[in-house]
Amino acid sequence: MAHLPRRRVGTSELDVSLLSLGSWHTYDRMDFADAVAMIRAAVSAGINLFDVGVYGMPGAPPVFTDVLWGAIMHASGIPRDDYLVSAKLWVEGFGDQGFRPQLENAFLRGGFDVADLVILGDLRRDDVTLEDLVDDVSGLVRAGLVRAWGVNNWSATNIQRLRDIAAARGVDGPQIAQLKYSIGRRSIPDGEPFGRLFADGFSMQASDVLEGGILAGRTEPARPIGRDPGGVRETIVGNAAGVTEVARKLGVSAARLAVAFTLTHPANVSTLFGATRLAQLRDNLAAVDLVEEVGADQLRALVEPYCADRGIVDPEGP
Repeated sequence: MAHLPRRRVGTSELDVSLLSLGSWHTYDRMDFADAVAMIRAAVSAGINLFDVGVYGMPGAPPVFTDVLWGAIMHASGIPRDDYLVSAKLWVEGFGDQGFRPQLENAFLRGGFDVADLVILGDLRRDDVTLEDLVDDVSGLVRAGLVRAWGVNNWSATNIQRLRDIAAARGVDGPQIAQLKYSIGRRSIPDGEPFGRLFADGFSMQASDVLEGGILAGRTEPARPIGRDPGGVRETIVGNAAGVTEVARKLGVSAARLAVAFTLTHPANVSTLFGATRLAQLRDNLAAVDLVEEVGADQLRALVEPYCADRGIVDPEGP
């Protein structure tokens, strides 16, 4: 395939690769040398965006995948100017000092000193004002620690409120939403509430695109996977064989088909996936060619029967 195309994140100055690599339960399952080789191959193919989260929670076993990522990038010898880092900030940890302690911890663990993008995690608190979040993140931007920001699985209404608050304050608002988007989960990104945001220049990053490997044919995942909005995971498991059969008829893997589907959404600037083998990386990279060969409309039609959340999950989002 040709070098990966890049797309602009909202109205920011960030141009991101159409595919991006995540770190959740990834690098801690790999041989170190294999991970370095895979990262080098990813960057050579045009991937320039890496999502790196600090996932350790109080009382839970320690997680080091972000620390390993930092060591992998150092060992790879890839210049920092050649890639972008997207860091997670958790609203649950927002306190008197704002997000800065979290961000500095992410810098320490990951071995970088500027987050090109920060993504605020799910909004599950009602004791934090959106004004405080906007003020705090805009302060990190002014300090040169963050270049642009977005949110993860927020409602369209709350995203618009963030944008309105930022506009009133004369600062940059959120530019992108990480949204669950896959063959099985389409209700929110394809719905009208987010459609209005996208029409106004807001961007999406598709995440959870393989449903923890289920849409790649691994219907009994051995690792933790994301939340199950609408309780439709059992339906997605039941549909996995049908998705695999569509892929077989196209002469590709189910994983490649699943990644390709996400690339058909016009507001999606980068599809986020995890890979633990070079073969997985190469297969996912080939999804870009699959969209060109089959066509976006035809791909969407082929997998239309396997949407699991339409009419179940509110398109407005959580």
